[in-house]
Amino acid sequence: MCKGPDAASLAVGFLCAGVLIIVGGAGISTALVLARIIRGQRPVYRAYRQYLGRSILLGLEFLVAADIIRTVAVTPTLDSVAVLAAIIVIRTFLSFSLELEITGRWPWQTKKAASAEADPALGSGNAAA
Repeated sequence: MCKGPDAASLAVGFLCAGVLIIVGGAGISTALVLARIIRGQRPVYRAYRQYLGRSILLGLEFLVAADIIRTVAVTPTLDSVAVLAAIIVIRTFLSFSLELEITGRWPWQTKKAASAEADPALGSGNAAA
């Protein structure tokens, strides 16, 4: 079990990384969509949702890791573990919801549904999903 300032610094590092990924991803997503608008490519809204959703998903993973490290670094109490469990449940629900929005299917489904993920402009798959 990690204790002391090293674990706390690691938790802060993961927290900052998660926030930077989300904010940076929003900026990059906006730039990519503006480039699509300038080139006249469509669908813009769907592509923007996918770009932004992917960055939020990755950032959420870092934020969950920061919460876990912070809870383990401090002397774990029943209250801190309960708060961590609630945070993880909420963020897991958000991750599943974002995954459904991005891909058009739940994470445990193997068959791809027709969605923007099949858009060749997004760099994945072919149009016949």
